[in-house]
Amino acid sequence: MTPTPRSFSHIGLSVPDLEKAIAFYQEVLGFYVIMEPTEIIEDDSDIGQMCSDVFGTGWGRLRIAHLATADRIGFELFEFEGHEAPKNNLNYRQHGMFHFAIQDPNLEELLARIVAAGGKQRMPVRAYFPNEKPYRMVYVEDPFGIIFELYSHSYELTYSKGAYA
Repeated sequence: MTPTPRSFSHIGLSVPDLEKAIAFYQEVLGFYVIMEPTEIIEDDSDIGQMCSDVFGTGWGRLRIAHLATADRIGFELFEFEGHEAPKNNLNYRQHGMFHFAIQDPNLEELLARIVAAGGKQRMPVRAYFPNEKPYRMVYVEDPFGIIFELYSHSYELTYSKGAYA
């Protein structure tokens, strides 16, 4: 029996500066804050124990904020003590997550806002299926080097056959 498709709940990102990350994702991408920055310490509290279950012992303290997208997907931002930037922010040969995607029909305008806010454009805007569909995409980085992709149309429309007539 094929399982029922699940909903996507949230994504968690580690950032070097929580306030700057909140400002970027709020002011540039329009995400909204659903929980203001909160400090969590390694202790015997429920949340402290949960973090130790996930991170192991010795994580010390962290700060966290919760944002959400227009389609109610959670965007969890973590600022850890002793944060280290990766040597290679696009280690695509290493298994695990290496990007997420944001959808905006005016991809070029959002791209300009990202670059103006200190982000980077990693490639030219490319057309997906240029002779069949008017869909575009581009890889970018936020000001902290976190890579994500911009799509002009939904994932389902982009990859499905006959979805655009």
